[in-house]
Amino acid sequence: MALTEENGMGTTMLVQPSGYSGGGMGNLFGGDLSIIVLFFLFMMMGGWGNGFGGGMDGNLYPWMNNSNQMASGFQNQMLNDNITGIQNGITGIGSQLNNYQMNDLERSFAAQTAATSGMSAIQSQLAQCCCDNRLATCQTQNIVQNEGAATRMAIQQQTQAILDKMCQQEIDALKDKNLELQNRVNMLNLSASQTAQTAALIADNTAQTQYIVNRVAPYPIPSYTVANPNTPAA
Repeated sequence: MALTEENGMGTTMLVQPSGYSGGGMGNLFGGDLSIIVLFFLFMMMGGWGNGFGGGMDGNLYPWMNNSNQMASGFQNQMLNDNITGIQNGITGIGSQLNNYQMNDLERSFAAQTAATSGMSAIQSQLAQCCCDNRLATCQTQNIVQNEGAATRMAIQQQTQAILDKMCQQEIDALKDKNLELQNRVNMLNLSASQTAQTAALIADNTAQTQYIVNRVAPYPIPSYTVANPNTPAA
């Protein structure tokens, strides 16, 4: 057992086990005397100013100096153990702090990675939505344009059919009218021809009749023509 004072010096207390010589009260010196002897030895080994050695630096009893050195060695060992324990504790705390920081960094990195992945997914979805919307818009425009072109083509075809029908009707009417006019012209020509033929026949008949009359009963033929005195002058 080590006894330590404020001056840093210490020694080992020699304690006899209580089982010898009948315990603490039945030994050679008795209980109180043992305490006094131990106290005296403590003083001799350096307690309170190195005891009886004084300025002799405790060299009076070399075996006591060895005990003092042993006690100092134990104290140094204890201090080293305490310092080592403190260092180990500080190291453990530092390791725990590093682990906490690493865990925080890993969580932060995981959160950033998740956020980046989420943003990338959102951007991909937005891009896909934009592409889908543009494709749908283009398809709608194509459908509208195709339907509009088909509608205009149908209207144009129907209009052209109507115009063709009207033109055909006009052409047929013109043909009918031309045919009618041609028939009229033919009839007029035929009538004129018949009239001319009739006039020619009449004239020929008249000439023949006059010839016959002249041959049968000739009329006097004046040598020159005389105007009728009863006809007023123009």
